[in-house]
Amino acid sequence: MKFHIAVNLERMQPSTDMMLVRDHVLEMIQMADAGGFEIAWAAEHHALEMTIAPNPFQILTWWADHTSRIRLGCGVANAAYWHPINIAGEAAMLDLLSGGRLEMGLGSGAYQREFDRMKPGLLQPDSWRYMQEMLPLVKELWRGDVEHNGEFWQFPASTSCPKPIQQEVPMWVAARSPITFDYAVANRCNIMCWPLTLPMSEAEKYRAQLDEAIDKAGGWNGTFALMRHTAVYETPEDRSASIDAIRNVLGKFGNLMMKKGEVINGFPDNVPLNELDGNVRVEPGMLEENLMFGDPETVITKLRAYEKMGVDAFIYYASMGLDRDVQKRSLQSFIDHVMPEFS
Repeated sequence: MKFHIAVNLERMQPSTDMMLVRDHVLEMIQMADAGGFEIAWAAEHHALEMTIAPNPFQILTWWADHTSRIRLGCGVANAAYWHPINIAGEAAMLDLLSGGRLEMGLGSGAYQREFDRMKPGLLQPDSWRYMQEMLPLVKELWRGDVEHNGEFWQFPASTSCPKPIQQEVPMWVAARSPITFDYAVANRCNIMCWPLTLPMSEAEKYRAQLDEAIDKAGGWNGTFALMRHTAVYETPEDRSASIDAIRNVLGKFGNLMMKKGEVINGFPDNVPLNELDGNVRVEPGMLEENLMFGDPETVITKLRAYEKMGVDAFIYYASMGLDRDVQKRSLQSFIDHVMPEFS
């Protein structure tokens, strides 16, 4: 099993110093680089302090300048917010500046609140159509001139400038529904999925959807990556801090997913935990069981179950409003005690 890391610049309250946030994120990425993680992922989100990521390529270029070997994953850009020529050039520039470390991910977005501001009139459930038109087009633009007259974009013959320096950039799709698994497999893309706080059965459902897509396509040699919030703790104090932090951030996440509550100056109100339902589960015992939470031995056991299921890469999702020192202790424990068991 390979290991990736996803970490955001995040603020839970206005009093948090952005310079400390910046420095902490870079320290986490450098720890992951030195510790043997394969890919570092940066997201795209807008007008939200809990995920400060207006341009993943800008963030990844920053990380490239301060790391030596870790690959740099756009995880993921929302296709509906970009023009194909723009995103092809931005991504290729990252590949050039990083010495060929780009991992290119596209997705369909998460929060209707963002669509209402970035792409008014588009409903999030319909945004997959933009991704499916954009992905092959980006690859064509990287090869040379292409004229396009599609449903969402039309332009005369044009090409990406610069071109990636990798002969073939690894492509990733964020998938949760059968139609997206089918598309990713048919287009030879790697797949990342996120079961949120749902139990192991949700991950098993994704694996089953992938297997069905592979059967339809007659084969696939991509990577299946799965992301979970992760906290490795070796003291009762760090355990308590981790569970409290994830419950707090889920109250804000529930606001965004369920459109309950306000967002003031980029800070979502917390939805009372007893009002959350659907994909947002918050009971402490359930969170500790479902997420990649626990002491090193517990985390190793959980990862073995994912490995047996057919997960090729585990994405350590570090961002959940957790105290910065606790985050670093967790990551170091994962590097020191968990990863060697999978080498």
